[in-house]
Amino acid sequence: MKQYFSFQWHITDECDQRCKHCYIFSGEGKRCLDSMTWDEMTETLANIEDFCAVYDRLPYIYLTGGDPILHPDFWRLLELFHEKSIPFTIMGNPFHLNDQVCRELRFYGCKKYQLSLDGLRETHDWFRKPGSFDCTLEKIGCINRAGIKSVIMTTVSATNRMEVPGIIDAVVKAGVDIFAFSRYVPTGGEVDTSMSPGEYRELLSVCDRKFKEYEAEGCKTYFNKKDHLWTLYKYETGEFKLPENAVEGMIYGGCNCGNCHITITPSGDVFACRRVAGSRVGSVFEDRLADIWVCDMERYRQFDKFEKCSKCELMPYCRGCPAVANGTGGSFYAPDPQCWKEIRE
Repeated sequence: MKQYFSFQWHITDECDQRCKHCYIFSGEGKRCLDSMTWDEMTETLANIEDFCAVYDRLPYIYLTGGDPILHPDFWRLLELFHEKSIPFTIMGNPFHLNDQVCRELRFYGCKKYQLSLDGLRETHDWFRKPGSFDCTLEKIGCINRAGIKSVIMTTVSATNRMEVPGIIDAVVKAGVDIFAFSRYVPTGGEVDTSMSPGEYRELLSVCDRKFKEYEAEGCKTYFNKKDHLWTLYKYETGEFKLPENAVEGMIYGGCNCGNCHITITPSGDVFACRRVAGSRVGSVFEDRLADIWVCDMERYRQFDKFEKCSKCELMPYCRGCPAVANGTGGSFYAPDPQCWKEIRE
């Protein structure tokens, strides 16, 4: 069977929120909001299909923005996905969802709908928009009833890390299908400070206990241990063991940047990772994605350049988060600032 290749496709910067930790509006913010025209979207999709034909992959689209549903040609694009049998996940806001909208999304092929919770009510509504905490929890039901997988993603930082266990309780009670968290990436004009390695490891330990308790109770929520430092944690606790038949030089897990992921922005810019500042590798309107993949993207596959990870036995499976490393240390290959593992030279 062919493998999927994921494209995080931002079709518009238009959004109902101005989240304090959003990379689109970080620093001084963005004075001009970009959106693709219909012709640009069809051109982009053709480029994506060409890429998949060259590398014998199937496209999987993570459709986002801004909030993609605000694009005037949003439903027209979904019709095109439907005609071509392209599966997709939407990463957006809860404000325009209802039962009818979610049923239509399911008809066009939406597999998952991802919302965000970045704290309990007071903290989340400070980060994002007053009332959005309750609205997000409410819309989980609309998504589930339509037969779409509901996903809650939390961006963890020093501000909200103590609230993550409470977020888990809230989303489980609301019946979410999938829960995961990733870390805040410094992008300029910071609204937060980083966690220490010890603080972050303790958070993983607390969450791990809570996940296991819910699983023992038969909870239907799938707890996606998305952050790659979970691999280090599970290695230390014995849940992950190094494969005996591993091939030297092979990459088995960790960050997808340079492996099976491309980001496309509303302006047509192609990024190795949208969370990695300075990772623009081309333009979807000027360059062939298939060429970008073997040329410009190569600098994100130089695994021996990882300053710390290249000396670690977990390098083929972990590598932490290069986006967080880049935002903190100024280099994609810098040490992950929350990695607590000591490396002996």
